[in-house]
Amino acid sequence: MYSIRIEGDVQPLLQKLASLFNLDKRGLNAALAETVRESTVERFRTGKDPSGKKWKTSIRAANEGGKTLVQSAQLRNSINSRTDASGFVVGTNVIHAATHQLGADRTIRARKAKALRFQVGGRWVTKKAVRIRIPARPFLGLSDEDVEEIKATIDEYMEE
Repeated sequence: MYSIRIEGDVQPLLQKLASLFNLDKRGLNAALAETVRESTVERFRTGKDPSGKKWKTSIRAANEGGKTLVQSAQLRNSINSRTDASGFVVGTNVIHAATHQLGADRTIRARKAKALRFQVGGRWVTKKAVRIRIPARPFLGLSDEDVEEIKATIDEYMEE
């Protein structure tokens, strides 16, 4: 068993401990979640991962003059958050999100036809199967700015 003895005016310490106990954890987590969700959505505009590294431009974006990971905006628009008193989560339920977040090596095979037919560099190519590499383009995660914003938000809640 441990015992701690504190001497002197402990009233400020007890008040601080009481305020921590009564902290609106659900409200704090909701504020943190929204901060991280907004930052994640912003990455689709800037085309940068949480570390600030630019995403590799997709072939589609290069050919069409569009933005990488934003053809239909489905992935960007699916970023959501859930919170409760114990924490928060920011993510997506879009099935191809993990492929873009982590990257993937895949083999694509013709299923309904004898072969795949596609253009490469203006030339038509016919193949039974094609091995492709989809580079990782992380959009989930915390940037240094996110961490600073989280710290500031927690400080604000602690002061209230």
